Amino acid sequence: MTRSITSSMLAQLQAKEVELFLAIKLSFDTGTIALWTGYGDITFGSQLYTGAGTLLGFSAIRESSEIIASGAQITLDGIETSIVSLALTENYQGRQAVIYLGALSNGSVVADPTLIFDGRMDVMSIEDNGDNCSISLTLESRLIDLERARVRRYTPEDQKLNYPNDKGFDFVSDLTDKVVKWGGN
Repeated sequence: MTRSITSSMLAQLQAKEVELFLAIKLSFDTGTIALWTGYGDITFGSQLYTGAGTLLGFSAIRESSEIIASGAQITLDGIETSIVSLALTENYQGRQAVIYLGALSNGSVVADPTLIFDGRMDVMSIEDNGDNCSISLTLESRLIDLERARVRRYTPEDQKLNYPNDKGFDFVSDLTDKVVKWGGN
């Protein structure tokens, strides 16, 4: 996927010192969780991101010029019970997960952070040892859908799954032994 970086972000990346951050936005039925790898709150793209500091960890995010479904993993350590209860009760699989790479200059976000991952939440595991709670969330690329089998048939029953009143396939079985005279006498 071709990425575009704003000129102000490119200038930050070429500077002697650069303060980079990662941000994640997870979409749930009851709302969105937006966190970033710093302290305090920042805003970009009209979304408020809450700082998670060192409690938020990311795996390596791989990208290739080949068409490969690469995933990612995020980890939240020492988190609040409200987020744990959300993790336990929400239907999260297949929901959108977006990761951004951004830069700060004097404590404020430079231009628009760059989208580095856009996929779906897959598997969440919670580890609680009594003193500390950790959530690990695996994200999958949208390209993973290309690897899933699409089991569909040209039958009346299959057609009625999407179009209950369609009778087009009801008559296909009658055509198997039908002799059709085409043209001429």
